[in-house]
Amino acid sequence: MLPIAALRRSLLSWYAQSGRDLPWRHTHDPYAIWVSEIMLQQTQVQTVIPYYHRWLEHFPTIPDLAQADQQAVLKCWQGLGYYARARNLHRAAQQIVQRHNGIFPTEMEVVLTLPGIGRTTAGGILSAAFNQPTPILDGNVKRVLARLLALEVPPKQALAQLWQVSEQVLDRQQPRQFNQALMDLGATLCTRHQPDCHHCPWQIHCGAYNQGKQAEIPMTEPRSPLPHKHIGVAVIWNDQGQILIDRRPQDGLLGGLWEFPGGKQEPEEMITACIEREIQEELGITIRVGEPLIVLEHAYTHYRVTLHVYQCQHLSGEPQAIGCDEVRWVTLAELDDYAFPKANEKIIAALRQTQ
Repeated sequence: MLPIAALRRSLLSWYAQSGRDLPWRHTHDPYAIWVSEIMLQQTQVQTVIPYYHRWLEHFPTIPDLAQADQQAVLKCWQGLGYYARARNLHRAAQQIVQRHNGIFPTEMEVVLTLPGIGRTTAGGILSAAFNQPTPILDGNVKRVLARLLALEVPPKQALAQLWQVSEQVLDRQQPRQFNQALMDLGATLCTRHQPDCHHCPWQIHCGAYNQGKQAEIPMTEPRSPLPHKHIGVAVIWNDQGQILIDRRPQDGLLGGLWEFPGGKQEPEEMITACIEREIQEELGITIRVGEPLIVLEHAYTHYRVTLHVYQCQHLSGEPQAIGCDEVRWVTLAELDDYAFPKANEKIIAALRQTQ
């Protein structure tokens, strides 16, 4: 049986002394809090802070975001990765304007209908903005609760139990402070590696600590090695000194972003032949593959890639958006106006060094 009152009291006392001073904790505006919650998914706090400030300068309100062009939204997000988060923010803002007069909803079931918002994000927004007693279960909280319970299975296999405990321990009088305290505990003391148990307000109640298993809990599931893809990439120049770029379809990991065209190398295929084939299939044009420009390694969540980038010359054919949403010829200087994936930024930097 968990000592609920003692857990609440000790955590809130610790948070009053040691809680992090974060910019989104100085507001009760649900929009600003929502933006922070989405940015903090898969991204460290120190990386998020400058993006958070810049985002609110560009799009200070939900209607401002709703009426913005998607390319402006993606450009503002550029560098944070996981671009579906930005696309969902944009779509959700439009939905809020259309259905809720531009006012962020306060009902959990309505918030959960917004693109990109799941139960823990909704709980974080509603507790932080409106002080509603809504539990959360992000990565930090899962780790804290798994150790508190000395959970004997990976958290993914015990989500219902962890949600139940998160709701059980939540201080219903101070949910805003409590949820932020719980996240801070996981982020600053109850870290995955080398947790600082001696400063933890829950040390005496922690099952993992009392069993000496804090290094083993939470248990992890074995992971398969990441697939590795080799991608041929073409920087295609025309006779006017312009470069061909294309915009990815809206779905998928990097949907809506611009890129230098190319595609996956087939088994036993030369990388130059791969580039010629992909450009013909995806854009309907013929090119001459020239000198290599740069080779880049990049890792995504579920796979990693090696990008083999070549300088190319357009020979014939009018570029068509066969495998993409749009194609454009642009100058080297104009590339700054477009939102590119992170790896493509290194290609642009390499191009500028050659000019």
